[in-house]
Amino acid sequence: MSNIYKTNFNFPGQISKYEGKVRDVYAIEDNILVVIASDRISAFDIVMPKPIPCKGQVLNQISLEMLKSTEDIIDNWLISSPDPNVSIGHRLNPIKIEMVIRGYLSGHSDRVYKSGKRSICGVKLENGLVSNQKFNKPIITPSTKADIGHDEDISKTDIIKQKILSIDQYEEIEHITHKLFERGTAIAKKRGLILVDTKYEFGYDSNNKLYLIDEIHTPDSSRYFYIDGYQESVDDGIPPKQLSKEFFRQWLIKNNFQGKENQNLPEITGEIISDVSNRYIELFNLITGNTFKPRNSNNILRDLENNITDYLT
Repeated sequence: MSNIYKTNFNFPGQISKYEGKVRDVYAIEDNILVVIASDRISAFDIVMPKPIPCKGQVLNQISLEMLKSTEDIIDNWLISSPDPNVSIGHRLNPIKIEMVIRGYLSGHSDRVYKSGKRSICGVKLENGLVSNQKFNKPIITPSTKADIGHDEDISKTDIIKQKILSIDQYEEIEHITHKLFERGTAIAKKRGLILVDTKYEFGYDSNNKLYLIDEIHTPDSSRYFYIDGYQESVDDGIPPKQLSKEFFRQWLIKNNFQGKENQNLPEITGEIISDVSNRYIELFNLITGNTFKPRNSNNILRDLENNITDYLT
């Protein structure tokens, strides 16, 4: 099966290209962005050397569905998707903050809690919580959006103090974040899933109108548990069955890798690659209610270039 690991195109009207951890972003004249979802996978802010089949297509198509399902809450950046791995939209001024919202003590928040800390991003956590327990109400734990290196936790107070956002801007985004999470939670519940945590990104246009940008509710930006068996797992002190990239992170941790200095990346076997790919596809089927259809292409890079060029011209 063909995979997309790197692209290097020159489209009509192209101004620049930016290579993110998992997506290649082409800036086009008239404030247009072409975003190609590759099959790269990252963990602990490090891009892995092997692609995950179908991953980019899964991410792109889930995000398309989810952006459409939240248009009544906030306008988003998306214009069109001329290819299964491609989204084309408005180029906006991104806010250098990720609004991370958590409904459960899981992943990063759980690791912070286990370290003995009882506060994350200025949000106080009570004593006596157990891993993967549901919070009384969702908490927002923002992080910086690093161009290079690791994203870092940041509090609401510091966001305002550093003048990244005004208090009015932050509180507007905070309100929308809760509304988006409520919508994502409701969609997941209908499919037998729990939206555990996720992140949202925002940007402004030249008139300072706020938009939702980037992908939403995908397994790269979100964590999902199955509803069935969740409470039993928490009661027994074992990790609930989940569909997200956390599975891959946990595999790396078990193999003594968290992206820290002097740690060696374990061999990513064909079995692991296949397992991760299958989990991405399973989540697509569950969260969209559709059956995933992998793209059929003898030359995926040629098809990508042709589909995007045809749209732009």
